[in-house]
Amino acid sequence: MKHSALLTVLLATLILSACDRAPVVVAPTTPVAVPGPAGPQGATGSTGSTGSTGSTGSTGSMGSTGSTGATGSTGTTGMQGNDGVQGNTGSTGRPGDTSIIVVPPATRN
Repeated sequence: MKHSALLTVLLATLILSACDRAPVVVAPTTPVAVPGPAGPQGATGSTGSTGSTGSTGSTGSMGSTGSTGATGSTGTTGMQGNDGVQGNTGSTGRPGDTSIIVVPPATRN
């Protein structure tokens, strides 16, 4: 029993000493500056120089197509044309020697 207690104490010592602790670095604190009362206002500065002219903007996009215009009014009536040239009279027909037979259409019942 004495050996087991001694062995336990030695083992605990080895285990605890094997832990790697990072060293703690303590940085010195910097003193904080506390402002004093405000001084008198300074003189007004001179006016600044005029700025340079800006660059020209890009061309705008094309507008949409316009709507169709209204229908125009009806034009005036044209003048009457000239009379055409009269044709020659045709020749007289020959006497008939042909018989024409007319067949009446058949009736349906």
